[in-house]
Amino acid sequence: MKKIIALLLALLMVGAVLAACGKTADKSAATEAAQTATQAAATADSAAAVADLEKVQKAGKLIVGITDFKPMDYQENGQWVGFDAELAAKFADTLGVKVEFVEIDWDNKALELKGGSIDCVWNGMTLTPEVTSAMSCTNPYLNNAQVVVVNKNVADKYADAESCKTLSFAVESGSAGQEQAEANGFKFTEVKDQATALMEVASGTCDAAIIDLLMAKAMVGEGTGYAQLAYTVSLNAEEYGVGFRQGSDLTAKCNEFLSASQTNGTVEELTKKYLVQQ
Repeated sequence: MKKIIALLLALLMVGAVLAACGKTADKSAATEAAQTATQAAATADSAAAVADLEKVQKAGKLIVGITDFKPMDYQENGQWVGFDAELAAKFADTLGVKVEFVEIDWDNKALELKGGSIDCVWNGMTLTPEVTSAMSCTNPYLNNAQVVVVNKNVADKYADAESCKTLSFAVESGSAGQEQAEANGFKFTEVKDQATALMEVASGTCDAAIIDLLMAKAMVGEGTGYAQLAYTVSLNAEEYGVGFRQGSDLTAKCNEFLSASQTNGTVEELTKKYLVQQ
């Protein structure tokens, strides 16, 4: 009797082991299938991104996402001009295509790029961790900073970030200026672009704005459209880069172009023309 009971127990244990093995096999197969699907999707995405150069050349144009941002990209006589506008046009020439500028919502720049409505973002774009994680970015090509802009008659009162904490700011939504406002604990309102941020200060709607130093040099102070304003505190130091889709073969092409432009004097010529600093 004891032998029979022992035999039955042994058979039950074998059954349990086999059932467990079956579940493990099913789980392993499901895991393998999921991994295969993920790898296939990643390969498809990579292939699509790598083909950006071919896509642009077949279309005959490089679509560049920008905002109205003097001196980098702005309009004169219905045409987009500026430091970045000219540089982007020269890059398009090296690819054998024309350049097309599309004004975008800066807060949605990564989505526009991923969705394929633009081929790159080239608009005095600060290389923040958020940007470099969402795009394939070039090497830096210009230095910049985020600066505080106020009315010039009160500029001497705001010589450091601490004194600025009593001010109400206007900042471009999704910009490096907004990041600095948040980092410093400033009160701020998000607006469409940096040009609008300046208008808010000029009209008195906000006490101050945070914009790019290169823009402040071109648009604020004596001899500009905002002679009544002045820029004071530099909140950081940063660098500009161009953004493409993740894995894009255009990134390497653009790095080659930017390096050559530094060597052959193109960048220096444009910095003098548009009064920007390297």
